[in-house]
Amino acid sequence: MTVHTPAKPDDLENKARSSYFGLPGLDVSVGFPQATPASVFPPCTSDYYHFDDLLTPEELAIRKKVRECMEKEVAPIMAKYWEKAEFPFHIVPKLGGLHIAGGTIKGYGCPGLSIIGSAISTAEVARVDASCSTFILVHSSLAMLTIALCGSEEQKQKYLPSLAKFDTVACWALTEPDYGSDASALKTSATKVEGGWILEGQKRWIGNSTFADLLVIFARNTSTNQINGYIAKKNAPGLSARKMENKIGLRIVQNGDIILKKVFVPDNDRLPGVNSFQDTNKVLAVSRVMVAWQPIGISMGVYDICHRYLKERKQFGAPLAAFQINQQKLVQMLGNVQAMFLVGWRLCKLYESGKMTPGHASLGKSWITARARETVALGRELLGGNGILSDFLVAKVCSASQF
Repeated sequence: MTVHTPAKPDDLENKARSSYFGLPGLDVSVGFPQATPASVFPPCTSDYYHFDDLLTPEELAIRKKVRECMEKEVAPIMAKYWEKAEFPFHIVPKLGGLHIAGGTIKGYGCPGLSIIGSAISTAEVARVDASCSTFILVHSSLAMLTIALCGSEEQKQKYLPSLAKFDTVACWALTEPDYGSDASALKTSATKVEGGWILEGQKRWIGNSTFADLLVIFARNTSTNQINGYIAKKNAPGLSARKMENKIGLRIVQNGDIILKKVFVPDNDRLPGVNSFQDTNKVLAVSRVMVAWQPIGISMGVYDICHRYLKERKQFGAPLAAFQINQQKLVQMLGNVQAMFLVGWRLCKLYESGKMTPGHASLGKSWITARARETVALGRELLGGNGILSDFLVAKVCSASQF
């Protein structure tokens, strides 16, 4: 009887390969010349009901400025960085030049935008890249907003100007390994000592954490058992953050696990306005308005990509746009974008007038996200096999954690 010895892994690895094995992939324009990839972003075609008429000249100018930057500077590189799961640090100065970080915050070098102006800028960033918009939302609508709403005057003067220019970057650390939606039950502790506080605990899923200069950290005061807020600095003794690997969504965002081992935070870096979880909720309620505009922007981008693709891609002797089943899906996507925009716009107006409740913000975010999921799923269907390529945008947002 002949006994066949199984091939060893090394033998398989060293087996002779074809002469073309390991060659880099073709550029998508060569491999698939029938459609333009998202690196050349299409013109916006999703404003079917002329919602631009609802915007002020200042808000229109913000939209134009952000759109041009994202299409010119960001769109050409994002597929490459998404594939590598790395962050494109060289674009941060370009984002700083847009002067949108800090959103509605007035003074301290912040732009003092209208709530709709800030929302529009969020949507325009997300239209081209969801990861890039998440980076800005964490920095601006969570960390900066917390300092603006809950910080001392000294802290605002000290930190906000450099954050507004992206000279420094911030993260916002609330979520823990054991507590996500049940965030008020967090276990990270803050113990009072002479001159400051000692933080002990662990945070998880914290965007920007591996490279942030400032870390806004929420911890339970061991004396009062209430949630307090603190500003920690990168490289503080006992503090470390490690990148979470193997994500399939928002791959450019550097989510991290933060470990806090007897990290000292001085008294002047405790946020005086965070004395319970209710204070944290105030920040979350406002940030939900901006977060609601992220899926609006994503859906705009998916629609724009599909609209162009269906006109360029031909099968059975005609563009895909000629087939009614595709037209029906595209119409559903366009209708979703129109409705999402109106709900987002109304949410901003309620906030502006002081009438917005946490319920308004939560319902708006929930409903808009549901419509965005449907829109992205339809886009995936319309792109067929190309829907799994990040070159055509949809694959990147199909796997985004928000959806």
